[in-house]
Amino acid sequence: MPEDASPETVDETVDLRAEYETSGVRAVLEDLDRSLIGLAPVKTRIRETAALLLVERARRRLGLAHETPTLHMSFSGNPGTGKTTVALRMADLLHRLGYVRKGHLVTVTRDDLVGQYIGHTAPKTKEVLKKAMGGVLFIDEAYYLWRPENERDYGQEAIEILLQVMENNRDDLVVVLAGYADRMARFFEANPGFRSRIAHHIEFPDYTDAELLAIAEAMLAAQNYTLTAAAREALAAYIPLRRSQPHFANARSIRNALDRARLRQANRLFETATTPLDAAALSALDGPDIRASRVFRGGLDADRSQP
Repeated sequence: MPEDASPETVDETVDLRAEYETSGVRAVLEDLDRSLIGLAPVKTRIRETAALLLVERARRRLGLAHETPTLHMSFSGNPGTGKTTVALRMADLLHRLGYVRKGHLVTVTRDDLVGQYIGHTAPKTKEVLKKAMGGVLFIDEAYYLWRPENERDYGQEAIEILLQVMENNRDDLVVVLAGYADRMARFFEANPGFRSRIAHHIEFPDYTDAELLAIAEAMLAAQNYTLTAAAREALAAYIPLRRSQPHFANARSIRNALDRARLRQANRLFETATTPLDAAALSALDGPDIRASRVFRGGLDADRSQP
């Protein structure tokens, strides 16, 4: 070391690539890629957020001026587009980087927060917040907290408590508000306190038909089921027909359709099998199991997934 150098003048450094590897962030992002089909813009935003948090942690380690970043988020999109799954991965990511203590996810709706009589809402909301501390609170269909048409509604009380905790406890709790894009936009317009506390707005696109087919095959594989060639062709025809019907909920509707196909397969095997069946026969969905759906006859599907 030169004579005029001293420990105080030697710059400390942080290897961001090493931090990426050792923190477990790579594992979370790779799991996100494996477990979720499609959603390219969502995955990009998650990677960008991870990079920001890694840099912020590095800055804190080097003693640079910093404050806890605002991590509250809004997930907007139609049902069945993976919002809850991404929130779960985000909780894990934040925990690995040290931004939340526990990394658990608490999922709630209006009914978990808002009471039906005077004095009921505050304890309900505070109990939920207590459970969520140290992790992520995911409020699905958050816009239902605000019901201006009902002057006796207690949602506003829950909103005020949430806003206070989001501001005062942002180093120990991340809140994710989720729901339809248009309704979330109106909700933020009517509740600017939420808008000012939300730093990350992530839009979840609908899945394409090809992505939904791949999702269906992944769902079946997880339960040791397969599609015959005829069943795969039938499901590829089913998806756009189902999409055109009311209450379509992306992957959720596909999961419901597969449940009904498995029901038909079980009945078909029970009624027609005259010899012992092997694993392949018990695991294969065939064309008729899919095409028996009323969707192919121009009727409404039995699926009633609600927005």
